[in-house]
Amino acid sequence: MFAGVTPIQAALVSAAFLFAALPGCSTSGSFGDARAIAAWAAQRDFAETVVPAGKFRLAAFVRKPPVTSDILTVYIEGDGAAWATPYHPPRDPTPARPVSLALAAADPAPAVVYLGRPCQYLTAAALQDCDSAYWTERRFAPEVIAAYDEAITRQKSTLAARRLRLIGYSGGGVLATLLAARRDDVDVLVTVAAPLSLREWAAWHEASPLAGSLDPAELSENVRLPRSVHFAGGRDKTVPPAIVEDHIRRKGGRIEIIPGFDHDCCWARDWAMLLGRVTVQENAK
Repeated sequence: MFAGVTPIQAALVSAAFLFAALPGCSTSGSFGDARAIAAWAAQRDFAETVVPAGKFRLAAFVRKPPVTSDILTVYIEGDGAAWATPYHPPRDPTPARPVSLALAAADPAPAVVYLGRPCQYLTAAALQDCDSAYWTERRFAPEVIAAYDEAITRQKSTLAARRLRLIGYSGGGVLATLLAARRDDVDVLVTVAAPLSLREWAAWHEASPLAGSLDPAELSENVRLPRSVHFAGGRDKTVPPAIVEDHIRRKGGRIEIIPGFDHDCCWARDWAMLLGRVTVQENAK
């Protein structure tokens, strides 16, 4: 626990670490607003849409295949905009550098859907009705997981796919893992710089756990995850590899530690190569 702060403040401090804007070399750059992000995505054949799911309206960018694809690859964004201070979350969680969108753009798969997080990419008016708890302590709440489950099922049906690949960056990797635990149509789970053991992650930052959020490392013993590959940066101080390894000890999967990478750099730049490792292993099954 941070000295002199309440448990709620400490939880916010722990959240701030994951939102921190770390220097890096993401090929997505810094866009500044949602319109610029949409324009960048459109140039890469992604159509902007909104997916109603539960109490949320999730922003999505969809790359449709010219013909029906059996497998749909879904990317889930990280936790979003940087915090002004450890006690002041952003008013708008839309990421200035959507790393997961850059990963999706580098993926050669024919059918790809990118999903933003709750309250991201909203107009100013709509944002006023979105509870900030969903980009702070309740970002992995049960109702959030249920909403993504609904959204993915809807996109899968729309694109006439049968199977899924789930890929998530940072907090998006936490969501992807929790989703893979409740679905039976996921061929492979891939996470990038994801704090997959939230309890260990909070302890690492000497902060309280996120109240109301589900922890992938605490999944029931009866839960079996699909084949899983977890990428971690050798220089990541936000989510050190040991936190990912803690999850793997509990729930299985394989970790790939990439030397020289931190939480932001250089996942998007090298994603085609890194994803190729997953694909080669998948084809070798």
